[in-house]
Amino acid sequence: MPRVTGIRVVRSPIHGYGVVALRDFADGEAIAEVDGVTWREGENVDDRYSLRIEDGVYFDMVDQTRFINHSCAPNTWVEVGVTDEGQAWATVIALRPIAAGEELSYDYAFPANLAEPCRCGAANCRGLIIDEDHLVPVAGGSASR
Repeated sequence: MPRVTGIRVVRSPIHGYGVVALRDFADGEAIAEVDGVTWREGENVDDRYSLRIEDGVYFDMVDQTRFINHSCAPNTWVEVGVTDEGQAWATVIALRPIAAGEELSYDYAFPANLAEPCRCGAANCRGLIIDEDHLVPVAGGSASR
């Protein structure tokens, strides 16, 4: 697995393994240029650590960033795209200042059909790993946000 400087994989209180910052990161700073493999819908691959880049195009993360956990109150976001040559790319970017030792997280924003229980523990936890836009009103009220 290629090494990314400035981060480390550790056991996580959120879920399984996670990634912590080894140094401080500023708001908007690129934390990692993700190393990965582009694949397309219909290919037979293990998609457990893949990012959806655009319709039919995915990026299997093959470095430590694959262990960044979901949070409903994330401290990073992932910028993604496709090169002119058709290769996917991704960069993990700080949403706010991050202190050394802090666990990194981003909002996985799963579509409703892939939602699963959330264990992030954030005060604003949605209870599911799901895109906020896919939340629906419950029992005559509105979904918590």
